[in-house]
Amino acid sequence: MIHHALHQIDLEGTRLLVIENVGNMVCPTAYDLGEDLKVAIISAPEGEDKPVKYPDLLLTADVLLINKIDLIPFLDFSLENCIALSQKVNPQINIFPVSAKSGEGLQAFYDWFTSKGQISKGPA
Repeated sequence: MIHHALHQIDLEGTRLLVIENVGNMVCPTAYDLGEDLKVAIISAPEGEDKPVKYPDLLLTADVLLINKIDLIPFLDFSLENCIALSQKVNPQINIFPVSAKSGEGLQAFYDWFTSKGQISKGPA
């Protein structure tokens, strides 16, 4: 499907192409899509054990976003433990705790992302 879609896109004029998998935490690891960077996202309400329940997700990822950190005070969730489990699975993974709702942590991820040279910095 992605191969077919790429023929419909002006890749010369494309600065950033995001391929999103919204299915589950296993399927994104099953196929090499030719991506330059793989970002995994888990959310605090799903539980801090996701890194060890779905290690393949992190083994192939460059980055882990731990989303919905604004909900942590209301959950049985240890951010420190989630980070430690993630680093146990993939010691090289870059981890950014973020809140898509408040924007907390997103600037750090954006700065890291643009420093990789995948896309030039523009207006934030």
